[in-house]
Amino acid sequence: MDRIFQSIACSRRNSREVRDKMSRRRHLITLVLVWGLFILLWIDLSGEQMLVQRVAELRERLQHAEMLNQERLQDVIVLSQKFNVLTHAGVGNVTGPRLSQETRDLLANMSQSPDLHLPSVYSYLPHLLHTPDATSPAFKLSQGRHSATMVLGVPTVKRQVQSYLMTTLRNLVDSMTQEEMEECIIVVFIAEWDIDYVHQVASQIERKFPEHLGSGLIEVISPPKAFYPDMDKLEQTLGDPMERVKWRTKQNLDFAFLMMYAQPKGTFYVQLEDDIQTKKGYIATMKKFALQKTSEKKNWFVLDFCQLGFIGKAFKTIDLSALVTFLLVFHNDKPCDWLLDHLIQNKVCRFDQPAKHCKKAKENVWIHYKPSLFQHIGTHSSLKGKVQKLKDKQFGKVQLYFPHENPKAEVETQIKPYKTYTLQRAYKGESYFWGLLPQQGDLLQFTFDPPVVIKGFLFRSGNVEHPSDRLYNTTVEVLPVQPFSNIPAVAAKKYKITEDKYMIVGDFDDMGVAEGLINGELGEIKTLRLHVHIDSDNWAILSEIHIETPEKR
Repeated sequence: MDRIFQSIACSRRNSREVRDKMSRRRHLITLVLVWGLFILLWIDLSGEQMLVQRVAELRERLQHAEMLNQERLQDVIVLSQKFNVLTHAGVGNVTGPRLSQETRDLLANMSQSPDLHLPSVYSYLPHLLHTPDATSPAFKLSQGRHSATMVLGVPTVKRQVQSYLMTTLRNLVDSMTQEEMEECIIVVFIAEWDIDYVHQVASQIERKFPEHLGSGLIEVISPPKAFYPDMDKLEQTLGDPMERVKWRTKQNLDFAFLMMYAQPKGTFYVQLEDDIQTKKGYIATMKKFALQKTSEKKNWFVLDFCQLGFIGKAFKTIDLSALVTFLLVFHNDKPCDWLLDHLIQNKVCRFDQPAKHCKKAKENVWIHYKPSLFQHIGTHSSLKGKVQKLKDKQFGKVQLYFPHENPKAEVETQIKPYKTYTLQRAYKGESYFWGLLPQQGDLLQFTFDPPVVIKGFLFRSGNVEHPSDRLYNTTVEVLPVQPFSNIPAVAAKKYKITEDKYMIVGDFDDMGVAEGLINGELGEIKTLRLHVHIDSDNWAILSEIHIETPEKR
């Protein structure tokens, strides 16, 4: 009997185990099916979203193509009108080759004498009638790239204190992917009439960005002085000093010229400044947001990717004509950011409704993106004497230094640090070094304990907030453990030797960066130092110190 009960109990246990296994299998199969269905739905939705975005992009490109066709049609009409005027003036009777009667009849039929004379740029800048070349750039570096998705306008002027342009361009380029570089154009607009200064800046861009100038990613232009009216004959408006009236008037005309140049080159135009920083992936973010609003049937006029002034304002290039016209009509009257606000207000607001209705209506066409993609880093304005410390609080923190794990070393320098911005903390990656007025002969020295084999080094001076606080005319020097006579001849020939037996392995370029590879060919290094060879008028920042050893990358 016991055996029977044991058999029954065993059978029940086996049955339960089988049921449990079957239950687990059913749960597993159900889970797999649910996840499979989820993945299929996700793929389907993702594909649908991509399709919607692609349709929106094609719609925007079609509208841009239609705008270009309209402009060509306008050119044909204007040309035919001019021919018609010549025909009615009796061109065939002037001295020289005569037009055949057939040609004259053809020209006469192309257009009747117009009864309407529509306004143009000459209506608001009549002095341009006497200078036909004033609507073409005085200087131009371009590969003629067109059909871009994004055109970024970067106006720049000569600043009294320090320039941020190269730092800004480097950040804009480095924050793009290769694919984004192929669908963008950065137009650097040097808004100066001094052609020597224009060539100086253009040459600097050529040295720093030869690849991107060659590919067409970066273009450089400057306007002719003849495009601008006599600045001494402007009306003094808004109670501003005449110097400020001239400054904001010129800025309005600068922006108008830049927008007119950029309009035929791409689908979207983004107004930037020469003293900004951005975030990785900013192009993809702006494109996705713009196409999303288009696919949602939002009739937007401005997409705002920065809360400050005119920075990060994105437009459809087909809408730039209205904005350019507004800037030209009121160029003497108000600043550009005020004019943009007035244009939007005139488009959507009613005078017989409360202000809150106007605000809501404006938000439908002036759409803000958060968090901001651009931050203003400049301190010294292009207006002489003006200090501009505005920051976009929605951008987040700007990275001022780049920490690395460096080999153990004793750190010292004669350069006095500002507050707690010491060389020791910078070497440990806790902050950056900020030193007061480096002088000729000053050293920043790193003595390794124990000595190390160095693969490479990177020293970056200055940062985005103080781009001019760099190390100038400064060399990177190392002291090997082994005597100079023991160093392989091939390696020894690469480097110059100082009087105190240090080997010069690099120097700081005009962007304030020293970078090089040693690859251990000098053996163990006892000391590495930065040697200043000239008195500096600026303080100096070391925002990155990276001494790479073979076992660390």
